[in-house]
Amino acid sequence: MARRIILANPRGFCAGVDRAIQTVDTILKASHGPRPDGLPPVYVRRQIVHNRHVVEQLAARGAVFVEELDEIPDEAAAAGIPVVFSAHGVSPAVQREADRRALAVVDATCPLVGKVHREVLRFVREGYEIVYIGHDGHDEAVGVVGESPEHVHLIEHAADVDKLEFTPDTKLVLLTQTTLSVDETADVIAALQRRFPWIELPPSSDICYATSNRQEAVKLVAQQADCMVVVGSANSSNSVRLMEVANEALGARGEAHRVDDAAEMDPAWFDGVDTVGVSSGASVPDELVAGVVERLRGLGFSEVDTVETIRENMHFVLPKELRAQR
Repeated sequence: MARRIILANPRGFCAGVDRAIQTVDTILKASHGPRPDGLPPVYVRRQIVHNRHVVEQLAARGAVFVEELDEIPDEAAAAGIPVVFSAHGVSPAVQREADRRALAVVDATCPLVGKVHREVLRFVREGYEIVYIGHDGHDEAVGVVGESPEHVHLIEHAADVDKLEFTPDTKLVLLTQTTLSVDETADVIAALQRRFPWIELPPSSDICYATSNRQEAVKLVAQQADCMVVVGSANSSNSVRLMEVANEALGARGEAHRVDDAAEMDPAWFDGVDTVGVSSGASVPDELVAGVVERLRGLGFSEVDTVETIRENMHFVLPKELRAQR
């Protein structure tokens, strides 16, 4: 029997990631080469998306990535060099700093992340305390909590629920980071509802459509595979969640491995394996998946099938500052 690869679909870029990358790409294309003053054509605060290869490709074309806005020189602000905020969003404190320095901000925050920011502001106005399930230190979580640090209480695991103290007269609502696992949050939500039975859930899930879709596709593929390869960077929350979902679905039959690219694959992973599943996080270019497939072909996996759970057609328009340039 031929050894085979099963590709999960959907996989790779989601609409928010595509919009963020296109934002930087549009600015780079409009720059028409190096500036005479030696300044770069665009600055980007943090990684535009959590994928090492994407960041390296944009940097090679002239984008300069900074951790914080104070790394951007004053002459860049005076020259109107665009500063792009990443897909993960920023806190009001970062926005205030950009305003103070009169930086030419182009906000590439994913609209679904922006929705959670607006939910925080609305619930705070209505007198709620907010329990936010997210990963401490993740750029998205930092931005959301920063909207109202005194009213947004971040937890990661079900065990963290015991650290929260609210009285029954406290208006309480739950929000979540968009890139979490649906299964992962279920345990935390159940613990919250046991401890605070009056806690309200948001009108719709904050976990984004792309995260849910990719996890469902991975579950289906894992049921037919002996092991799985998930392409994505270590700091990509949704890629790490995909690997965890795959491992849970595989159970004792096999193991899921996360790689940035084909070069990180160990041939020993596939000893005795007849079928390998492949997926990728929402910030992964498809050429990286193609590289993994080619490597697997070289290891004797000659057949390639695709399992599709849903066809995505979501599209987000570019930030308003750039729409005239398209």
